[in-house]
Amino acid sequence: MAAGTKLPAAAWRTAPGLRRIVAALRADGGAVKVVGGAVRDTLLGHSVTDIDLATPLLPEEVTARLEAADVKVIPTGIAHGTVTAIASGERHEITTLRRDVATDGRRATIAFAGDWCEDAARRDFTINALYADPDSGAVDDWFGGIADLKAGCVRFIGDAATRIAEDHLRILRFYRFAARFGRGELEPASHAAVVAARQSLKSLSRERVADELLKILSLPDPRAIAGQMAADGIFAVILPELDDGFAGALDRLLANEAAAAVDPAPLRRLVALLPAEAAVAEQVASRLRLSTRQRKHMGAVAAHRGVLSPARQLAHGIGVEAARDAWLFAANPSDAGAAVAALNGWEVPLLPVKGGDLIARGVTAGPEVARILRAVEAQWVTEDYPDAARVGAIVDQMIGRSSAPRQ
Repeated sequence: MAAGTKLPAAAWRTAPGLRRIVAALRADGGAVKVVGGAVRDTLLGHSVTDIDLATPLLPEEVTARLEAADVKVIPTGIAHGTVTAIASGERHEITTLRRDVATDGRRATIAFAGDWCEDAARRDFTINALYADPDSGAVDDWFGGIADLKAGCVRFIGDAATRIAEDHLRILRFYRFAARFGRGELEPASHAAVVAARQSLKSLSRERVADELLKILSLPDPRAIAGQMAADGIFAVILPELDDGFAGALDRLLANEAAAAVDPAPLRRLVALLPAEAAVAEQVASRLRLSTRQRKHMGAVAAHRGVLSPARQLAHGIGVEAARDAWLFAANPSDAGAAVAALNGWEVPLLPVKGGDLIARGVTAGPEVARILRAVEAQWVTEDYPDAARVGAIVDQMIGRSSAPRQ
């Protein structure tokens, strides 16, 4: 263990909600520590949003202590020893120390434990098995996580194949954490283990695969790790539709995102991995159990990413968000930036004329009204949504055209 390491000062350490929870759990000989990402990210100087806690106290005792301290408790994962505490507007997950009794690669049967090291041993990577005293900041590190953090090395705890067999999703987590925290070559033993076990990804639920894949694609720059996953045969298992030209599409997309100052969007990046075909994009979205809205969005972006109409005209057909994403695949970053600027803060307006207005102008009610309305709308969109006066002129023009053959 790396003795003497302490957390640096951080605002979250003195947050009132956390202090109330810690006080309640530490009273009368109780114990609690901050665990995982909050410790890791604080040591790296990164911002921290989630502060998770671990304790040897059983869930019932955790609940009783917190409720006695007027802290709201929600049994979010009580079967696995986890409750969510809400204090002073802050939410913290608190989990009783555990050990695995049985695992099948998808879920684990656990038993509560009283040993901190035993709890740490069931975690995935050394850099995630760091525990810290919430008062002193002293860090417990049983598996060399601090050294690995300093070296930019993402390494499984103990035997990599065993850790993966406990939960096959750790294959994808390895790539995500390597992209976030790794430097240089991937740790050889861990890398070999995830490649060897890649077919086991087929046993996972599609929702879990989708969640982890979208987290990878949400990273600031996922290009290197996506290339590594392709080379390692990971996409052949979870995304066989991968397009041969995905690397170029990702390069172009990220250049345009930067030029247009657009935040990363995982669905947009997922489309970049696929052929520019709506049917393929929608098929992937359906298989990954994405929502209907997400599926339609991906299909629209895939269909239009190579054939682009003026941005606001395109938005009329597929929506502002999809039009923006489609334009972010443009060959020229300045064109993409101009299109995004044209759409920022803009909403597709409603056509300022209705069927009743045409009937009032003498058009006979029926199919002709719908046909003229469609023609008026098409011209209105082509002219970039002019005002009602111009729409009135377009209406007169279209009615005149409609009447001409009968004169």
